[in-house]
Amino acid sequence: MNSILKKMGVVLIFMVAACVTVNIYFPAAAIQKAADEIVEDVRGKSEKQKEKEQQKPDKQSWLLKEMQNFRLGPCDAYAQQIDIEVSTPAIRNLRQNMKNRFPQLKMFFDKGSTGENNSGFLEVRNITNLNLKEKSDISRLVGEENADRKTLYEEIMKANKLGPESLPKIQKIFANSWRNNSESGWLIQNDSGIWQKK
Repeated sequence: MNSILKKMGVVLIFMVAACVTVNIYFPAAAIQKAADEIVEDVRGKSEKQKEKEQQKPDKQSWLLKEMQNFRLGPCDAYAQQIDIEVSTPAIRNLRQNMKNRFPQLKMFFDKGSTGENNSGFLEVRNITNLNLKEKSDISRLVGEENADRKTLYEEIMKANKLGPESLPKIQKIFANSWRNNSESGWLIQNDSGIWQKK
């Protein structure tokens, strides 16, 4: 009898565990939202974002909202909900530096002299049409921007107590935001490593 109760207990524990999925996860969605906000703050809204906002309906019906939230079956249970911290003094300072630098960089994006790579950084692309001063400026600006971006990604990692293994994920998320916010005609590197005009 005792052995049957033990077996039933094990089966019951297994069934309960099967009903609930516990995810301890990298907060990709929260970091993506933070990345989009930072990039938008640095560059302003892209034309694509402005068009999306104009196309959004102002109100959804009550029924449609309820249907979107309705799910059958077990729901995921999260062990911890992480709020992403992006307003430390260091992060605010980096954002302001990038925002102040962007008008100077924009000229080089427009000329096709620099582009957004798939790792969240700028790369100098074609400088043949630049004069000596512009070549010096682009080298300095890209170096400063990349140093600030590297520090920004590290600060977000530290402020949110994420391990060093999360740094490449943060960079990739930011790469998507930088490329998505790029203007038409700017150079971007896709995930396969191929450079193209947006």
